[in-house]
Amino acid sequence: MNKAYLLLGSNLGNRLENLEKARQHISRQAGPIVTTSSVYETAPWGNENQGMFYNQVVEINTTLAPHVLLSNILVIETVLGRIRGNEKFGPRVIDIDMLFYNDEIMNTPELTLPHPALHNRRFALVPLHELAASRVHPVFQKTIGTLLAECPDTLPVYRLPKG
Repeated sequence: MNKAYLLLGSNLGNRLENLEKARQHISRQAGPIVTTSSVYETAPWGNENQGMFYNQVVEINTTLAPHVLLSNILVIETVLGRIRGNEKFGPRVIDIDMLFYNDEIMNTPELTLPHPALHNRRFALVPLHELAASRVHPVFQKTIGTLLAECPDTLPVYRLPKG
């Protein structure tokens, strides 16, 4: 069994419902969700002219190989209404990024693992820290806690109240 950490994000429509639907599809098409972080409201990164995001990290167990998992993630995004355009960092109904797949290091045209920008993004590191603070990044050989402490990103990340 393989362990993967996925980052979910949404800033269009009913953001909480979008995350819930994504989790349901992930459970059916990628593997069972072991645990989830809190949901965080985060400022848009890379393109500030859009609404705030809701982000959450989920840990899954999967039997799928990394590229198959990625293919399934892309299908889930499409089913949930994600339209991929030319605008990078634009608004989206759902975005699902693979942060880690075991401790694999991979760099192909389709997939880079761990996620190549993880260490620069508080909106990913904060919820990941909640689940795996002591996990060591296989490229930087630093814990998620250390990467969060060293992260140059200063955009706000607010945990939503539970309930």
